[in-house]
Formats: sequence, C-alpha cells, structure tokens
Amino acid sequence: MDSQTSQASQPPHSPSSPHTFQVDLRGLVDLLSHHLYSSPKVYLRELLQNAVDAITARRATEPDAPARVRLYAEGGALRVEDTGVGLTEADVHSLLATIGRSSKRAEGLQEARSDFLGQFGIGLLACFVVAERIRVVSRSALTPGAPPVEWTAADDGSYTVRTLPDAERPEPGTTVHLVARAGAAEWLSPGRVEALARDFGSLLPYDVRVGDEAVTDLPAPWDRPYPGPAARRVALARHCHGLFGFTPLDTIDLSVPLAGIRGVAYVLPSAVSPAQRAGHRVHLKGMLLTERAEQLLPDWAFFVRCVLDTDSLRPTASRESLYEDETLAAVREALGERIRAWLTGLAAGDPERLGAFLSVHHLGVKSLARHDREMLRTMLPWLPFETTDGRLSLEEFAQRHPVVHFTRTVEEYRQVAPIASAQGIGVINGGYTYDSELVQALPSVRPGTQVAELDAETVTARLDAVDPAEELALSGFLAAARARLDPLGCDVVLRAFHPLSVPALHLDDRDARHEQARADAEERADDLWAGILGSLRGSAPRARLVLNHLNPLVRRISALPDPELIGTATESLYGQALLMAQRPLRPADSALLNRAFIGLLEWATHSEDGQA
Repeated sequence: MDSQTSQASQPPHSPSSPHTFQVDLRGLVDLLSHHLYSSPKVYLRELLQNAVDAITARRATEPDAPARVRLYAEGGALRVEDTGVGLTEADVHSLLATIGRSSKRAEGLQEARSDFLGQFGIGLLACFVVAERIRVVSRSALTPGAPPVEWTAADDGSYTVRTLPDAERPEPGTTVHLVARAGAAEWLSPGRVEALARDFGSLLPYDVRVGDEAVTDLPAPWDRPYPGPAARRVALARHCHGLFGFTPLDTIDLSVPLAGIRGVAYVLPSAVSPAQRAGHRVHLKGMLLTERAEQLLPDWAFFVRCVLDTDSLRPTASRESLYEDETLAAVREALGERIRAWLTGLAAGDPERLGAFLSVHHLGVKSLARHDREMLRTMLPWLPFETTDGRLSLEEFAQRHPVVHFTRTVEEYRQVAPIASAQGIGVINGGYTYDSELVQALPSVRPGTQVAELDAETVTARLDAVDPAEELALSGFLAAARARLDPLGCDVVLRAFHPLSVPALHLDDRDARHEQARADAEERADDLWAGILGSLRGSAPRARLVLNHLNPLVRRISALPDPELIGTATESLYGQALLMAQRPLRPADSALLNRAFIGLLEWATHSEDGQA
C-alpha cells in the first residue's frame, strides 16, 4: 500500500506523517513566478478563485448555504476563510498534493471549476510565489461526518496531512493560512491585500470582505439604475477615470446576451496611434481575468477602452489573457457591431457629438470605413479630408467637382496644391493613412462619381500655353535649360500660370519616379546588373520642370545671353522646386543644388569684380 493510501486510512487525531511532491516544487514556483504569471499579485486571485469555486460547489446542492469570503492580513501573514464545500482527507490528497493533474475530488467542485475558469492543476500552489509555508484547514459539507483535515506544505516540497478535532473547524468550509517568504511580506500587508482584493473581486457574486471592509461592489456600474441618462453618463465617466485614469468622450454599452457579456466601452478623449495595442479589462464570472486583453476588439476600434464581464470566454493557462478560439472571434465581431451601431446612431441623431468624436478619432473611423461600405456611406458627410478647397468631407468635395482628383502622397499634394487650386482643379490629399483607399472607394457608395489619380499630364494640360511666337523667341533659352536637366531625367516646359510668385513647378508621377529610381540603380550597378536593369527600362513620361512665363524672375533668366549662366539658373530653379515640394533629394539633386549655389556666387562676385 502506498504512503497516500495508508495516510487516508489513519484514524482521527493521528500523528503527522511526511510526504513529498513528485516534482521539484522550487523549480515549479520559479516557473510560475518568472514564466507563467506576470506578477506575484495573482496569488490573491487564486485564493479568491478557490473560495468562490468552493462556495459555488456547495450551493449546487445547498442553494441557501452561506456565501462568505473573509481575508485577514497582519504581520506578514494572511488568513482566508470561506463557507464553501470544504475538503475531506481524500480530497486533500487528490486536490492539493497532485501537481499537473486536474482535480478528481467531488463532482460538485470539479464541475464548478470547469464551469468557471477551467482546470489547470495549479490552484493553491501559486501562493508559493509569495509564501514560504501554506496551511489549509478544511471541513467537507458533502460528507457531514468527516472530521476537519489539515494540510501543511513548505516551499521545499514537503507536506503533511492530518485530521483535527471537530472544534478546530466546527462549520463546513476552508481556511487558508499563508506565511510570507523572505522579501515578499509587502504582498501580504493589509493595504496591499485590500487593494488586490478590490481589483480582482469587485464584481464577484458573493460577500467578500477584507476585515470589515466590503470588497464586492454590485451591481456593476453599467447595470445599476440611475435617475436619467445624464446621471448615468456622469457615474460611468467617474468609473472610467477610476479604472483607466481619463474622462471619456462618450460611453458605449456592450451587451451581448448570447455570449453572456455585459460591460461598457469608454471612448478615449485624445487621439492614439492605430499601432498602439489597447488594454481592456475582462472579468470572467465576476473575477478579474486581465486588464490587458488586447484581442478583445477589432483592430480598427483602437479609440476605446473596455471593461466587461463574461461567462463564455476561455482563459489561457495563466488565467491572465484570453484564449484565441472561435468563441473569442465571434465575441470580437459582436462587440465591433455594437461600436458600429453607436457610430451610426450618432450620425443619425447626434451630429454634434459625432463631430466632437471625429475631430479626435477620424483615423479609426476611416480604418473601419475602408472595409465597410455601409459605414463609408454613413460617414461620407462627416469624415474630414485635406483638399485644395480646405478640410471637407468627400460628399461635399464631390458635389463641387465633377472629377475627384487625388494624390497618393503628401509630397505630391504639396507640390501641386497651390497650382491646381489656382487653375480650378480640385485635389484631395490621399497621402495620409487610409485616405487614398477611401477616395478610390467613393464610386461604390456614390454612383456616378469620377475619381482619378492626379498626374503630371493633367496638371500641365490645365496650365495656359505660351504664345507660339514668344516660345519660339525663347527657343535658345529652353534648349540650354533642357540640356542642363536632361542628365537628371527631367524635361523643361514653359507655361503661364498663377500664382505669379511661383517661378517653377516640379511635376512627376509614380511611374516617372520608378523609372528614375531604375535609371539611378542602373548607373551605379556593375555590368551584369546594369544589363538586367536596362532591360527593365520603361516608357513612362519623364519628370517635368514647368517654368512660369508670368514670373518676373523667369523672364529675366530667359533674357540672359550666356548659355552657361542659363544652365546654372535653371539648376537653381529645379532645386528650389524640389525643396518647395518637400521631396526627398537624391545624391545627384544635392550635388546639383551645391553646384548651382556655388555657380551663382561665382557669377555674382565675378560681376562685382568686373564692375570694380
């Protein structure tokens, strides 16, 4: 007969007998504290969880059984009492002395744990993260005649089990005693225990107290009755500030009855990056599971922080995050629908609040609208875009312009916006996140709308041509200017356009830039790669430097008699046009700017010397 069997058959009040875990307990504690759990604070959650599960199991057979959990912290020790189902000696051996295996104790408790957070065979051993010794005194409610039993374990892996006189535990339930390990006494201090108990257990369905202070705070803030909507918003805003540290722009109810979910989403009052992972608070049947649930909502809903209670989601082994499965995917989609419905409701009935929201979080709504045509249609009158007519919605812009032109980059927009505006060409800056995708999707929700990417040809065609006789007279000037910029893959054209203050405009498109990048790479490559890159040469139109014939400076340059000086001045205009467009400069462009600057200085100083 093995040691555990003989232990179970001992008579009451028998002397203590030593037993040993079948694993290296210190190694297991190191695994728990450094690899499974994010913080030692989870020990208190495990204690609360065991107590709540035990009460749930007892009430399955005794619906009127008391439901109390009491915590007492003092002098580096903690005592936790519950009125739960309790343990027999056989339960103790099976439940507390077997590592890595789910409990085989009474069906009531086993089913309760399965129904609550699952079975991981870790349970009370998590307390060794902060305690050097654990003592459990328990009396079973399922076996009324069974005496109280005591289980005492040390962090060296040894434990003892013995039965006790009835007076040691006259009522069913369990008491857990912890003694802090070296350096961990702070985790068992009264203030820390109360704070952790409130954090983990505020929504638990039973009476939980630390000393005389109540921990539970039911019903949950989102389920309480309030005098009116305004009072509810104020109360929830106060709740949000206490949990997350900010006052929300608005509150969204998150009720999914089929998934057993109740809670709220709080809208952030300031913009955040879409790449920033949101941390949501998730309670599982009242017990706080995690405050950093990142996968709870769709990625586009990065502008809210949630707190909710659920009975359907599955926790990971550490019970600190959610298991990614079909249930979580369905819940994520359902919660996303609730946020969509809130946005749609604002658009239909409260445009002032919607405007305040979009002024901060338009990026999140744009992210949603690019995948959801119905949301794009709803948000068309509200989403702001940068355009040559100012900040407008796509709907307003499309009403003003028969063709909706857009650029794909901010740089392209900046180089053409002043000119296009002066020529009556409406252009949307599609260089910001999601904007070009939404503009291109416009015809799908607004039939008949024409959308076109703005290119150099379109802009040049809208600029006024110079009188043929005047252009012929300037043929020498244009030839010198073209010769100087030809090695850079740039043509020179002469047009008349407004505003007069702009002497030159650099125009290209993506195809032209790709061809220029290929040509630059070909020039730097060895013979083999140069041949390969040469075979990829495209027929894209080259970049253009459009000189403004109405600009006084261009007129003076065109009248210069010296072709070399014309070339240097043209290089200067080219460099200035690149800088005005805020385009990145290639090495060749930087060398040109330096050469043009030095050339103009030499010309100016040479002229002064000649005059002297």
